[in-house]
Amino acid sequence: MKAPETVSHEILDKVKKGEISQKRVEEYHELLQRIKKEILPHEVITHNQFCAWFKNGQIDRDDVRHFLVQFSVFSNLFIEAQLKKTINAPTLEAMHASKQILMNELGVVFKPTKKKTAEDSASDVEKDIVQEEGTVDGGTFFFKAAHFEWMLRMISHVGLTFNDVGKRRHGTQSTLFFCDELARIYGSDDTHVGLGASFAVENWAAAGFWKELISGLHAFKERECPSMPLAFFTWHDKVEDQHAAHTWDELEETFFSMDLDQEKFIQAGKEMLDGVNAFWKGLDLDRKKREGVRRIGRS
Repeated sequence: MKAPETVSHEILDKVKKGEISQKRVEEYHELLQRIKKEILPHEVITHNQFCAWFKNGQIDRDDVRHFLVQFSVFSNLFIEAQLKKTINAPTLEAMHASKQILMNELGVVFKPTKKKTAEDSASDVEKDIVQEEGTVDGGTFFFKAAHFEWMLRMISHVGLTFNDVGKRRHGTQSTLFFCDELARIYGSDDTHVGLGASFAVENWAAAGFWKELISGLHAFKERECPSMPLAFFTWHDKVEDQHAAHTWDELEETFFSMDLDQEKFIQAGKEMLDGVNAFWKGLDLDRKKREGVRRIGRS
């Protein structure tokens, strides 16, 4: 999603009323320009080589197994980073927002904030579990709704079990570096750092990598594993499409409600994206090594 060129009508109204200075608006424009130059062009957002390869579906069972093991480590250890983000939230509202993500990850399904239609009201528990929006406040907990358990149901179709995935011992060096950077930067107790990391993560997540992964997994499923569920990936893709629309609104709201340290914000965003990139580069290096071994085996 492109960065806005100016502030919202709400902010312009506040400028007219004298509630926000023109200088503050200019500082926000400066931040937008820095984001366009220093964060949005990052390689992991614009040119993820692993995902570009993966989406074509020319992947075998070993490729899928390795990818799912590493992604399961990231998915499971992300809970640590999200808990730190919740603990270090700068406001009660921010803490609530972080808890929404944390509790949904752990298995509290979203309770719809809008009334269901007659068709929706007939939905069963399985459909409710993949509800993409709403609130965990008053929601229901299901063990099987935990995101890690969605992945467990998926990995069982390629011969993996609970003991094969999700732990630090299963992660490669690059995967663990990414997870540790999430805990350090995304979960930072410095508000400016945490905000920069969150903003960067949202822009990475909205850049389309979920769709590329789904494309590759669909091809593999149709070819080799027709009963393998892909809900873990399709659900996250739908959620990120919704988040993308709010990312810039949230940045504007945050900027004009606090004295944001631009240097810390930008630096944290870049460092967080470097951490994300390390994960994908590690996966890309691993798959190239496997391709090299296969070529040797055929010669």
